[in-house]
Amino acid sequence: MTLAVVMPVFEDVKATAQLVRNLGATLGPDVFIVAVDDGSVTQPLTPVAIAEAGLKGVIIKIKRNVGHQRAIAVGIGHVAATMPKATCVVMDCDGEDKPESVPELLAALNDDGVDVVVAKRASRIETLRFKIFYLIYRYLFLALTGREIAFGNFMALKPKATQRLAQMQEVWTHVAASVIASKLRVRPIPIHRGPRYVGQSRMNFASLVLHGFRAFTVFAEDVLVRVGLACVVVIALSVLGILASILLKFLGMATPGWFSLALGVLVLIVFQTGTLTLISLMLAGIARNSNLTAIDYRSLIDEILPLPWRRPTHPAATTENRGLAF
Repeated sequence: MTLAVVMPVFEDVKATAQLVRNLGATLGPDVFIVAVDDGSVTQPLTPVAIAEAGLKGVIIKIKRNVGHQRAIAVGIGHVAATMPKATCVVMDCDGEDKPESVPELLAALNDDGVDVVVAKRASRIETLRFKIFYLIYRYLFLALTGREIAFGNFMALKPKATQRLAQMQEVWTHVAASVIASKLRVRPIPIHRGPRYVGQSRMNFASLVLHGFRAFTVFAEDVLVRVGLACVVVIALSVLGILASILLKFLGMATPGWFSLALGVLVLIVFQTGTLTLISLMLAGIARNSNLTAIDYRSLIDEILPLPWRRPTHPAATTENRGLAF
């Protein structure tokens, strides 16, 4: 079975070259590389840069920088269109997704009851601030969507899963959230995160927050309905507070000025929350009736460059001695 590895690349030629070499050494020469150059300017990815690994593949040049999620969507779309029977692995090019972990994903994918195997991080090389905010994000995502998200882009897909994701416009917004929304059978397995091969991550804190909250837009309907229900609860409690204030006023138990202040605040809460409820329900209706047509990935492609294949100079591993069942 053909194995296609999709990786987004942005100004990271050295790390990509090392990753491709390590993939060849780990998985053997039958791996097909789909490197998506996300509009790099100072370090554009060229076939020569990764040709020494001796692997077949293509470099997809995108016309402009669109972000790593859309770059992955382009790669998935390309695999689905040109290699419909291929098993697909999605991973970052910087080395944090270790090539040595790919066989673990593929081994779990052999189960007939699994469509997607995702890497659930067993350990992370991150700052304390990142870990705290990531934990808050996960609980917030669970509260607003009713679903748990504990994985990123590193995953292995069966051919039918690749075809399904390629038809989902949500994958252009957030890949991991789209896997959850796809209704595919997902199996998480613990994978240790590795260190970057070269340099530092270009994702700053603001970019990570934005990326995290984009996952909410995939489940916009569920989020808006839950927000609407929360607003209804707040309105009900505010109405009870208004009735209690009126009762205390008539019983003479309210201090001067307290009744007017309490009544004014509670009425204001009712009106504001009621407005937010209506807006939430209207947006939920818009989300339900939104266009579900898949985005044409080819519209973003500038050119596709094949890798000049040659026999690898290193002793590449074979699928037999790695225990893989492609």
